[in-house]
Amino acid sequence: MKPQIKVFLTDVDGVLTDAGMYYTENGDEFKKFSTYDGMAFELLRSHGIKTGILTSEKTQIVANRAKKIKADYLYQGLNRDGKLQAAIEICSMENISLMELAYIGDDLNCIGLLEKAGVAACPVNARPEVKKIPGIIQLQSRGGQGAVREFVEKLLGEYSKSYNE
Repeated sequence: MKPQIKVFLTDVDGVLTDAGMYYTENGDEFKKFSTYDGMAFELLRSHGIKTGILTSEKTQIVANRAKKIKADYLYQGLNRDGKLQAAIEICSMENISLMELAYIGDDLNCIGLLEKAGVAACPVNARPEVKKIPGIIQLQSRGGQGAVREFVEKLLGEYSKSYNE
């Protein structure tokens, strides 16, 4: 039986982005996000599912993106076990279990949460260690190129009918 998902969480680098770190000569940093993934957050909201972003980085760029897509939760600067701990905290605030949570991640610091989430997924370009997690959904999309949207569409099924009504 598929768990009832009430919270959707995602990693940033390698999932919402292509894992690239872009810098100008002046030291300005850039990240590329997919508008398809942005719409995924809107689709989740339309189904009453809370959303959040968990990342080990700490940047204003991610804070800006979280605000634009209206994420309910943003946790930055997380250490190796920090993503799982942040998810446990969010579940406590929402009065749900980890089984009611979906998470998409791509690297070693995501494994703890990916192993505990009710539904877990990774982009096609995820690290091999992540792809080996039992039961993980391996998506066809790359990070930063609609992987979150693909996962959300799988979670919601025929989202377009209820979204457009």
